Amino acid sequence: MLIPHGTLVMVVDGANMQVFHNSGNDSAPKLMPLGEGARKTARTSALGTDRPGRAFQSGSPVRSSYEATDYHQVKEDRFAEEDAQRFNTLLKDDVPGILVAAPRTLGVMRRHLGAETRSRLIAEIDKDYAQRPVAEIETMLERYEI
Repeated sequence: MLIPHGTLVMVVDGANMQVFHNSGNDSAPKLMPLGEGARKTARTSALGTDRPGRAFQSGSPVRSSYEATDYHQVKEDRFAEEDAQRFNTLLKDDVPGILVAAPRTLGVMRRHLGAETRSRLIAEIDKDYAQRPVAEIETMLERYEI
């Protein structure tokens, strides 16, 4: 994929985020780090200790339970929302951008990206590369087909 000089690349999963600036040319990206963030989230069992709720049917002896809330996933979704807002503020002044995120995280982020940000996106890539080295991210971007 051709990545114009000056493109911002954000690589995200539910707990890690990296932002890069392409200082290379279109066919050979050279990603320079602008910032990164990592968040630690406790296990779901540590975040919520209540048992799932129970449901009883009024005319029958049938009982069922509700699915327990995955608090770990709720926290990751909140982090994805924050990262989407951060990407909205970074993509100003007609700067193109590429968003690389784990599939679920990408789905959450899409709901929170502004119209201006979406119009400046070159690609949305649903791959989990947030904890990979920069060289692997560059190689993936070079080989990625739109």
